[in-house]
Amino acid sequence: MKIIPLSEGEFTIDKTKVFIPFNSEVDDLQSRPIGSLLVEVQPFVVVTSKDVLLLDAGLGFSRDGELQLVSNLKKNGIEPEQVTKVLMSHLHKDHAGGVSYKDKLGHYHLTFPNAVYYVQEKELEFAFETGFPSFMPEELEELQNNSRVTLLNGDGDIDGYIRYHVTGGHSPFHQVYWIEEEGETIFFGADDAPQLSQMKSRFVAKYDYDGKKCMELRKQWWEEGHENNWTFLFYHDVKAPVYKAQKGAAL
Repeated sequence: MKIIPLSEGEFTIDKTKVFIPFNSEVDDLQSRPIGSLLVEVQPFVVVTSKDVLLLDAGLGFSRDGELQLVSNLKKNGIEPEQVTKVLMSHLHKDHAGGVSYKDKLGHYHLTFPNAVYYVQEKELEFAFETGFPSFMPEELEELQNNSRVTLLNGDGDIDGYIRYHVTGGHSPFHQVYWIEEEGETIFFGADDAPQLSQMKSRFVAKYDYDGKKCMELRKQWWEEGHENNWTFLFYHDVKAPVYKAQKGAAL
């Protein structure tokens, strides 16, 4: 399987939930509001023998009239029409901004016209119930009553090689994915396991729906991943988006 990180850049975010671009060469984290977190925003493409998979959809920011997500795909030789499945962990705006785009008349369309989108049904309902600032409902409307959207209910598998599990960790209906092909396992923990450093320490994050559960899950996945040589994908890691675990390596 081929993994392609699609970096949208570094950002700081504080209690306002506004993502502000950050340039590590000129910006000082200490000058940002107290409590600001430095994060990468980084969807992934995984190319398998069956599919071109997109894991989460970024912030939905545009440059020169085109979604940055689409530009990043094209730079890696992938057109939006080639994406066959979009696997959504949850619908917070930094993960779901690119699920759709707005045309010149102000109408929204799904960004990937030939893809099937996979979303937890209760997550979609929760997004519209909760709304701004964590969610951007207008960007998510195309996920409703759409034949290209598969609404999931609980745990399961897709095409026999993609497993999904609802954790309720970072958010009430957050889900994680395992992609398994030819003896290789790729694990995408999204915001339950957003950064490599968090896998190596035990702490409860205040921004998680169930921070204690996230902490325990990270420990479980870290140990299981090393036992079974998983490849971890870290959506918010500035330096280490992809990590290959190996059995016997120091935890």
